[in-house]
Amino acid sequence: MPPSGLFPRRALAEGAGALGRSLPLVGGGSWTRLVHGGGGGSEAEGEEFPYADVPRPGRKWERKPYVTPMKVLIRRAKEERRARRENPCRVLERPPENGLLVPGLVGVAHQVHGAWESLLRGLTRLVEGGAVAVRRCRFCPEVHVGGVGHEIRTCEGPGSAARNALHVWRPGTARDVVGFPYCYHLFDRVGKPRVSHKEKYDVPRLPAILELCIQAGVDVERYPAKRRTRPVYSIEGRIVDFEPDDDEDDSADDTGPSLPSLAADEAGKMEEEMTVCELGARTLQSWLDMRAGAARLMGKYGVVTCGYCPEVQVGPKGHKVRMCKASKHQQRDGQHAWQEATVDDLVRPNYVWHVPATGHGGDGGAPPLANELKRYYGKAPAVVELCVRAGAPVPAQYRSMMRLDVVPPARDEHDLVA
Repeated sequence: MPPSGLFPRRALAEGAGALGRSLPLVGGGSWTRLVHGGGGGSEAEGEEFPYADVPRPGRKWERKPYVTPMKVLIRRAKEERRARRENPCRVLERPPENGLLVPGLVGVAHQVHGAWESLLRGLTRLVEGGAVAVRRCRFCPEVHVGGVGHEIRTCEGPGSAARNALHVWRPGTARDVVGFPYCYHLFDRVGKPRVSHKEKYDVPRLPAILELCIQAGVDVERYPAKRRTRPVYSIEGRIVDFEPDDDEDDSADDTGPSLPSLAADEAGKMEEEMTVCELGARTLQSWLDMRAGAARLMGKYGVVTCGYCPEVQVGPKGHKVRMCKASKHQQRDGQHAWQEATVDDLVRPNYVWHVPATGHGGDGGAPPLANELKRYYGKAPAVVELCVRAGAPVPAQYRSMMRLDVVPPARDEHDLVA
């Protein structure tokens, strides 16, 4: 249920009797909301989707919740140990554990890579081109999409107590909108799945979403990867590869541009001719496609994250670089507490306050978001808020999170609302 004191627009217009009709409950904790189509908005189509709110950030000294329950992980480990004891020498049959690519996910990896590049191009043009202004706090990672920063007191940076937790805003860039954590590149994700502490300066680092696409079948010249044609063997838990190494490079004569590079150039030319509204819709669609494709890839290709810090590593195991500075790192000698990652760990959404369309936000002479009315404001990922401000339609899965059915009262009326 939405928090108390949040009234839908229909309830304010028709009275308290319409409150039950505007937000009926359905089975499974879902809300039935009205999504208005094009034109004058007279026709409404009912669409059911689960009610979603912004996830609450965990405490710094607490570990992230496990994606898979611990009992299931223990049962899987026992089954693997039993299978290894019964058959010490065996051929791994299932990709990608055997070193081969998953044939059905190679195309998905190329789509995710293309959506990632399209997202970066769209954000760069929208933010640096001046279509939508972005503000970032000087002392904390808070980001605001709009011409004037909000007045909500949520700053936790240095000297925040002297400023009553008010933010000090400065112009932001496209990198502040979405966060892509970096990880170590694995040339052979099966033969050498871990990076030692002594190799931390020798192994290159790259965005984790790009590393996931490379391991799933995307070839990037700057980051080569080993592609096998035969499955590997598991001898008493150790991976053994009997495939001979091919030292001859047959692709040295191929100097022409590849098809993905040509497609990226054509997409860049098309985006230059788009309007701001069309570019916002295309960028938002790239964001949704990238997250959906990354979730499919993570179902087969392992991605792990530290349970106490934002570090991410794409591969079957985490690295051994002692660089964790989060809670209880002294007990682990600086090593990370690896566990299964989620899509939000791979692509950080960076939630920001949603600016209502009427009378708030600081644009066009309207007052900025007030701290007294923060319970009436919704939130959304910064990419979604940026594209919506550019003219893109609001995705259905973010409508409840952005609280589009809530009308914030005026500053002098917030004490009168129950």
